[in-house]
Amino acid sequence: MTQPSLIRALGRWDLTAIGVNQVIGGSIFLMPSLLAASVGAWSPVAFLAVGALSMAIALSFAEAASRFDETGGPYLFTRPVFGRFASFEAGWLLWYARASSWASIVNGLADALSFYWPALKTGLPRASLIASVIAIICWINVRGIRQSAFVVNLLTIGKLVPLALFIVIGFFFVNPEWVKPAGGVSWSSASATALLVIFAYGGYEVVTVPAGEAKDPMRMVPFALVMTIATVTAVMTLAQIVALGTLEGLASSKTPLADAAVVFLGAAGGLLLTAGAAVSMLGNNMGHPLSGSRNLYALAEQGDLPAIFGRVHPVYRTPWIAVIFTSAVALVLALSGSFATLAAGSAVARLVLYAGTCASVLMLRRPRFAGVVRPATFVAPGGPTIPLVGILLALSIIAGATTMQLLVGVGAIVAGAVLYLVAAPGARDVQS
Repeated sequence: MTQPSLIRALGRWDLTAIGVNQVIGGSIFLMPSLLAASVGAWSPVAFLAVGALSMAIALSFAEAASRFDETGGPYLFTRPVFGRFASFEAGWLLWYARASSWASIVNGLADALSFYWPALKTGLPRASLIASVIAIICWINVRGIRQSAFVVNLLTIGKLVPLALFIVIGFFFVNPEWVKPAGGVSWSSASATALLVIFAYGGYEVVTVPAGEAKDPMRMVPFALVMTIATVTAVMTLAQIVALGTLEGLASSKTPLADAAVVFLGAAGGLLLTAGAAVSMLGNNMGHPLSGSRNLYALAEQGDLPAIFGRVHPVYRTPWIAVIFTSAVALVLALSGSFATLAAGSAVARLVLYAGTCASVLMLRRPRFAGVVRPATFVAPGGPTIPLVGILLALSIIAGATTMQLLVGVGAIVAGAVLYLVAAPGARDVQS
């Protein structure tokens, strides 16, 4: 019997919504106060600067993606250059980051809702909420990519509308003196702020993963990557300006956007932004199994995991075993509390992927790969400059990571190596 295949149903704006949804989670509603405490009125500049640096990595991803039309993202980009083992690690780290982050975000959603329903803070009510959210999202992802994309699009709009209202209306109430940078910033403050903001920009790499379900991935994925970074840079920078210019004492606020909205929109504004934060986290939850399951599917499709993870549902045309497995792991992590430790290393895992993809872009440009991969339909401008900037940026952030982040990140890489030896058929032949 012929194995059913995934269907190509995603357009460029579906892919863009997946990227925006994954980057804009709950942190945008909380981060303005942290940045204000660190660098004050320079915080909008920090968002702009890091947005420009993130665009360098996104452009490298766009060039790599323009050579492939299959599911897998960085797992596929690194395979022809660094071999089977390195690409397995890339695919494993992609999945690991999604599963652990999902467990973290679903707990964040429970925390946000517990503000109104205190019973959700602990015990059976909290566990029931977490299990219900994961089960519903799993069901939607199994039912089809069109349904999943529709829900992601809806939730992305649901999180952007409150932010857009906050920005547009709030600009009329901004105190220019409060947003005017004054004095310098110490190197330690600038470095800490850069790390914080770069982690806030993370997640756009997921746009490349479901390429096998995009209508014209070699053109649509690069478009979606660029639009994702452009959109989130604009939203984050403008939201920071409004929060900084309307809320006196922003640095001490625990719910900065909601508190700022109360200033110029009243209690209804605070409620709107609080609801927006909940919708934002729910949307972020929705995106994790969509991309995470496709990582498992790609590993199985290429023969690096047992074939069961590559099974496609005969009716829904989704990698249903991979979706259910990813959801089950996220549920266990979310309920056990071990997500906190694992999520600490997901940022390091993401940075390793960034550096690996940028390095792959430089290598794939060489003539000896001309017959190995397709010609690029998009080439990052500036010769080797942009990929090199991406590599240096990723490595510098890794160097500034905390000891806990580094230890957990290295642990994830070691775990991937063990999994490769145990689970990958013919794994001892390290190079494909």
